[in-house]
Amino acid sequence: MSDVDKARENPEALFWEEVEDVNAGMLGVEGSGQHLQPMSPYSDPENASIWFFTEKNADLLDALGPDGGKAIFSVVSKSRDFFACATGELIENLDRAKVDEYWNPVAAAWYAEGKDDPNLTLLQLKLEDASIWASSGNPFAFAWRIAKGNFSDDPPEDMGERNHFRFAA
Repeated sequence: MSDVDKARENPEALFWEEVEDVNAGMLGVEGSGQHLQPMSPYSDPENASIWFFTEKNADLLDALGPDGGKAIFSVVSKSRDFFACATGELIENLDRAKVDEYWNPVAAAWYAEGKDDPNLTLLQLKLEDASIWASSGNPFAFAWRIAKGNFSDDPPEDMGERNHFRFAA
């Protein structure tokens, strides 16, 4: 269940907790004309970055060009009570230390030659800012607020917290 108080008081910490807990989010290059696509994120809070394994012939890499580009990453928690949209600079960065740090059986399944596969590369999303939305996720509280809103002239009361922030690193 998402922490509404943390969303208000320390949204960046909540962002990292939630991204660490998901298997995939949606990543896309701004202005590329491509749709966002599912990618597995690997958190690097110390550097305000998210890393992604990809192939050198991936559409995302083609959309970036040699100098990288602005990108957007969105994520929904498994419990559907946390949503985030983050932006930053996306670059290709085949950092071997990061390959070693994030390598796992899921990543290994995509690369026949393992960590040394010639088609393997990494994308680094250097985060600039994000907006998050968090709610308690309590289905009974949600149902009560909706029912109350249907029987009054007032809209349902606020059911969560929205916060926008810039990354510190």
